[in-house]
Amino acid sequence: MGGAHFAFTDRWGGVSAVPYEELNLGGAVGDDPAAVRANRERAARSLGLDPALVVWMNQVHGRDVAVVDGPWRAGAEVPAVDAVVTARRGLALAVLTADCTPVLLADPVAGVAGAAHAGRPGLVAGVVPAAVEAMVALGAEPGRIVARTGPAVCGRCYEVPAGMRDAVSEVVPSARAETSWGTPAVDVVAGVHAQLAQAGVAGGLRSAVCTLESRDHFSYRRDRVTGRLAGYVWLE
Repeated sequence: MGGAHFAFTDRWGGVSAVPYEELNLGGAVGDDPAAVRANRERAARSLGLDPALVVWMNQVHGRDVAVVDGPWRAGAEVPAVDAVVTARRGLALAVLTADCTPVLLADPVAGVAGAAHAGRPGLVAGVVPAAVEAMVALGAEPGRIVARTGPAVCGRCYEVPAGMRDAVSEVVPSARAETSWGTPAVDVVAGVHAQLAQAGVAGGLRSAVCTLESRDHFSYRRDRVTGRLAGYVWLE
């Protein structure tokens, strides 16, 4: 897409042991840090990226956005944010998930990219509209932004209490869903795409993979102790 690159990992091709096997890219889930570093290097190089030019987040299910022009300084504390945006071409932005929705955004004309972590709390808090707003502040235009959402738990599988579904759908009506077995559910992916459309970002593509249903992907709801997938976005 005109110099914009998007990529999502599955769980295979890494060095982590059970229960993080194999390509765990999350550094805060109990895995061996050396294995995570090796996996991140493998994943980056497989995409033609310099591992040192990938920006990761300290994700906390909020709506805060960091504007970055380079990787975090060595030894510096990574800020607690759930979206990052950049106007630096060649800098890759990464988002970690294991059921939440990874959201990748790019305006190739303006040279602005963004990545957001949208779980149920982040959806309600508005992390995706916040990321779009931050990109616009850097010169992006919503109508030019290309959006991709990656593997995530689907609305047919994400069962929640009825009151929780009501609370989410009050804020994001499109997220109201029902499981395949007839109980209340939340469809975070549908909610994200509705928020993108409302922000002027139309026609985003979504992955067909449900993480809970796919054994090729990590799922926190299915396994609890597990690894993390990554989504990457960067501009040439």
